[in-house]
Amino acid sequence: MTSRTLYYAPGACSLASHIVLEEIGAPYETVRLDLAKGDQRAPEYLAVNERGRVPALYEDGWVLTENAAILRHLARSHPQAALLPEDPRGQAVADEWMAWLSTGHHIAYAHVRRPERYSADEAAFPEIRAKGADTFGDLCTMTEVRLSDGGWALGENYSVVDPYLLVFWIWARGPFIGFDMPNQFPAWTAHARRMAARPAVQAVFAREGLALPA
Repeated sequence: MTSRTLYYAPGACSLASHIVLEEIGAPYETVRLDLAKGDQRAPEYLAVNERGRVPALYEDGWVLTENAAILRHLARSHPQAALLPEDPRGQAVADEWMAWLSTGHHIAYAHVRRPERYSADEAAFPEIRAKGADTFGDLCTMTEVRLSDGGWALGENYSVVDPYLLVFWIWARGPFIGFDMPNQFPAWTAHARRMAARPAVQAVFAREGLALPA
């Protein structure tokens, strides 16, 4: 291993950390997990992250999990990349965004994608999925409003929040939600297209085998 290794799955929430690692320009390696094959439950990975989720970031014998924590850590470890505001209030707004995405958008999507996490009764799955989709749609509408000024998540300056936002734009257009993002959420789609113009995003999408926002 190099001093820094990211464990990720293509198109998973780990995409945000993957993009930020590419943005900061420091050396790193990646380990790709196939979630459909159960790589996240293999003993080798559970020895890295006992929770069996991605992402996980290995650094010199130390492992950090959870996107929001990894994103903050990378930004603070590489201040020259200017991926977090310097002022406390700006940092607080970044934290607010990431907390909202991880506890709101991600959880609502999980109800659609993984209803078995919320009930052992398969008969309840359709209702869980439907409610999750409704909640996710409401969150997407609020996200659209917050991005309606046409800038990045924090205004004029790109930050670690923006790759995290891209994860949920991709999930929203995917097969489990299926929103028509350009027509339903044009401001968020404009943000995603700006993301697609960044070299780091292009490199990571190519590595993960994902289609860029268009």
